[in-house]
Amino acid sequence: MYFETTLTTQHIAAMEASGAWSNELLFDRFANHLPTRRDSALVVDLNGTMTWGQAATAIDQLGKGLLELGIRSGDVVQVQLPNRREFLLSVLAVERIGAVVNPVAPIFRHNELTVMSELARPSLVITTDNYRGFDLSAMHMELTEQSPWIKHIVVAPTVPGAPVAPDAWAWDAVLAKGQASNWDESAFELVRPSPNDVCEMIFTSGTTGQPKGVMHTQNTVNVATDLWLEQVAKGCSVFHMASTLAHQTGYLYGVRAPITVGGQVVYQEVWDAEDFAQLAEQHRVEVTMGATPFLADVLALDGIEDRDLSRFTSFVCAGAAIPLPLLEQAKEKLPCTVVPGWGMTETGLSTMGRFDDSFDKLTTDGLILDGNEVRVVDDSGQDLAPGIEGDLQFRGSEAFVGYVQGREITEACWPDGWFDTGDRAVIDADGYLKISGRTKDIVIRGGENIPVKEVEDVLIRHPLVANVAVVGVPHPRLGEIGCAVVTAAGDTPPTLGDLTDLLSKHRVTPQFWPEKLEIIQAFPTTPSGKIQKYKLRQMLQ
Repeated sequence: MYFETTLTTQHIAAMEASGAWSNELLFDRFANHLPTRRDSALVVDLNGTMTWGQAATAIDQLGKGLLELGIRSGDVVQVQLPNRREFLLSVLAVERIGAVVNPVAPIFRHNELTVMSELARPSLVITTDNYRGFDLSAMHMELTEQSPWIKHIVVAPTVPGAPVAPDAWAWDAVLAKGQASNWDESAFELVRPSPNDVCEMIFTSGTTGQPKGVMHTQNTVNVATDLWLEQVAKGCSVFHMASTLAHQTGYLYGVRAPITVGGQVVYQEVWDAEDFAQLAEQHRVEVTMGATPFLADVLALDGIEDRDLSRFTSFVCAGAAIPLPLLEQAKEKLPCTVVPGWGMTETGLSTMGRFDDSFDKLTTDGLILDGNEVRVVDDSGQDLAPGIEGDLQFRGSEAFVGYVQGREITEACWPDGWFDTGDRAVIDADGYLKISGRTKDIVIRGGENIPVKEVEDVLIRHPLVANVAVVGVPHPRLGEIGCAVVTAAGDTPPTLGDLTDLLSKHRVTPQFWPEKLEIIQAFPTTPSGKIQKYKLRQMLQ
């Protein structure tokens, strides 16, 4: 697949001259640590522990197996897996042969994947058979009927060695194919990518509701990883990740970070605070990152202050502001420092708190990381003074290299050389950022972006609905949840169950469904008739 990026020789030269870009591949980092880490644990998941040496063998076999299946440089490999070792192995093997990883969250279903597949055009999909009772592999087999670009489905079954559908490749069969292949080490040199080639395409929700395919290179994701490690994990080697690896958080800090430092990562497929506490004690976890509700759940555990978490250094929270009471509880009950941050799929985590910040600074989203810049501007693009709210813009070493939809869409988000984030923010006199709102039409539920237009486009089809708008309303644990605001088409308004039944019928991801319903007589609108969602949010506070 051809990828049109924004990279220029001048930008590459500037990043290299500054020292920001390392020009390494992720597999280089893995290989550098392998001689001293071969017998040490790399991944702990539901199926036990995998060592660095075992991973090296699997990565070699998988890479050769993918080559045997016809995957080549620039081909897209879609990976829809839970937080398991196969995700990490897939990333290393796919990127090693110059192909492009397209991580897809395991919660996505037919409706979302149809759009994503059309944009990404994956040649091969790696998935599993059972995720929370849903057969992802069966869904992908069904989707291939309308996606002729998909040549192979590879299934890593939940129970290792379990049979898979006849038309799919079993994970172990691909490894065996690679082991038996005639490819030797020179093959990997022939397909070795440039560190400025696209290595990751990951989807994010845009203002239109259609996901945007965000493209990154080894250099952009490496610098995002390195800056995060320098800020919150210096000297640490045991990581934990419960956020999905198919989000940028999980991909960067649950896959690339532990490999970069030669460490170990402990995965949770489904977040549970008690399970986390047990894993943290057993494996001596030092660093984790997740949405603010994760922190609240841990603090709500009875006796958490008495658990042996003595190695626990950093709890990085992003996706929503950290309430002051949570920070106060964390200081009393946990040995770690709670560090706030702000970032995007397009930029990685770009602002972060510092370990020695005062409480008032920890309720912000932190300071910009080295080699990057943020600014707040007014409607005309002019810089605003400290303390004044405006539109947040970003530029620097972590920035993505374009949207897969093309240069026109990409450049529309880059006025005057700054990336328009779609967020509203304030920067104080000390340089600390605080997100104050969003111009983007999304709801963030527990750190998960919900593309509301996609949901609205289905709900408007209901015969009892005249018009609908989905907005975020505050929630004590998740930050916010989706609320469907509806004007009825007749005397009988729909129930919330009516709406979710329709969404289920259209195979919309359940986490995207509204959890609250409000019936109103008329929407507040602009003179042109556009619904004023900010007024709806004010009404629902």
